[in-house]
Amino acid sequence: MRSLFNRILFAAILMIFILLIGLWQWLQFSQEFSRDQVQQSLHRELAEHMAHINPLLSEGVTSDAALKEAFHDFMLLGPSFEIYTLNNQGQVIAYDAKEEKIKQHQVNIDTVNQFIQGANLPLLGTDPRSKQQSKIFSAAKLLDLNGQQTGYLYVIIGGEDFDSWQSIVSEHQAPQFWTTAILMTIGFAIILFMLLLKFFTAPLSRLENDLRLVATQQLNSGLVLPGKYSGSSEINQLSKHINTLLQALSLQHQAVNRQQEERHEFMLHLSHDLKTPLTSLQGYIDTWLLLPAHERSHDLIEMAANSSQHLQQLLGQMLELAALENGQVTAQWQTVTLTDILEQLHQTFAPRANSKRILLAFEDKLNLQIRTDKQLLLRILNNLVDNAIRYTPDQGIISIKTLTDNSTHRVWLQVSDNGSGMHKHELAALKQITQKPVKMAGKQSALPQLGVGLAIVRQLLTTLKCDIEIDSRPGQGSQFRIELQQENNASEHFSELPPTEKTS
Repeated sequence: MRSLFNRILFAAILMIFILLIGLWQWLQFSQEFSRDQVQQSLHRELAEHMAHINPLLSEGVTSDAALKEAFHDFMLLGPSFEIYTLNNQGQVIAYDAKEEKIKQHQVNIDTVNQFIQGANLPLLGTDPRSKQQSKIFSAAKLLDLNGQQTGYLYVIIGGEDFDSWQSIVSEHQAPQFWTTAILMTIGFAIILFMLLLKFFTAPLSRLENDLRLVATQQLNSGLVLPGKYSGSSEINQLSKHINTLLQALSLQHQAVNRQQEERHEFMLHLSHDLKTPLTSLQGYIDTWLLLPAHERSHDLIEMAANSSQHLQQLLGQMLELAALENGQVTAQWQTVTLTDILEQLHQTFAPRANSKRILLAFEDKLNLQIRTDKQLLLRILNNLVDNAIRYTPDQGIISIKTLTDNSTHRVWLQVSDNGSGMHKHELAALKQITQKPVKMAGKQSALPQLGVGLAIVRQLLTTLKCDIEIDSRPGQGSQFRIELQQENNASEHFSELPPTEKTS
């Protein structure tokens, strides 16, 4: 019974069987009603004729002894008639039956009078031989020679013998009837069920065939079910939901393909970044080994060591990026002073900047208390400053300062340099940093091809839920503005942002 087909079939058979039983009961009642109406109508004048042709009854005699022989003659009409005489109050006086068969000696006289007055038939009256059952009858008034009513002649139509024979016939026919009814019910239910199932499941069959065809198509081809499906509203809604899911799957598949392409390009770019210091390292070592011992320069070892440090830095960044993408890094929110972060950042990059005679101008005129993860924010600024030093010429300037937008009261931390800047195609690729990453299968989309450092910046900004705006022009440097979450309002120190080309 777990099968939907079997459940529907069983329910259909049961409902039709109950319907047939109800129909049979109604037909039986209707048949009995019609039969009683016809028989009572045919014998409506029976009692009156009996009273007229019998000398005793025509004179109003109602006594039992005088009418025994007359009743016996009347029974020749058939065993389905039972004859009684009643007094004016409905008391049974005379009858042609054994005394023990009479169960009631009082007949409802009101029903008898309704019959005599011509009430609508069938009309059921008291059966003296039964305490519960009522039967159709014929009745007439008995009058003496002076015209005075002495009682009633009361004739039961379909008496005890008739009921006995009818019961025997019904018991004999009942098994045949129920067997035939059950078989016909099952056969009719199966045929009806098959026809209804064929009619109502046609849209489902079409939907199943369409889904089989869809399964053979490419996900990136814009899958959709063809046309609408006639039938119930549930089928139409189901097809709409399937189309919605197909469209979502198609979009996700396209996004996954783009992600794979971007990751492939990123790995190519990364392999180039790794190959450069590795090649330099190998070249310096090979050169040092090929030179005679007295000609070997310490500078070659130092340059090899620098290449080794660069390679180590790239590998560390790769591990950091993998940890960020896998969700292994979470923000530990706390209130920190921005000045402390800038001082720590200055101490980290001061030796390197001094070697290139680059000026580091880090300051916070707003004295902000911000809500962030100190270590993650430091890693973001480390990557930005590291890139700035790499692309800023000697005697350049790298500055970090706080700005406030008067119109929105948003506070930003701006990292600027006067280095080589970026071209339009590089800036367009970098826009991906400023957009919220699209999550696919629990991971983020691939990163712009501008180095592992900026890829880490984008992941860290997502973790800190920070917005970023970027402006860069070739030969004029770059500006990165990161939105900060203030702990306290510093509106009294507003410094209006300069107009720039916002790319987010």
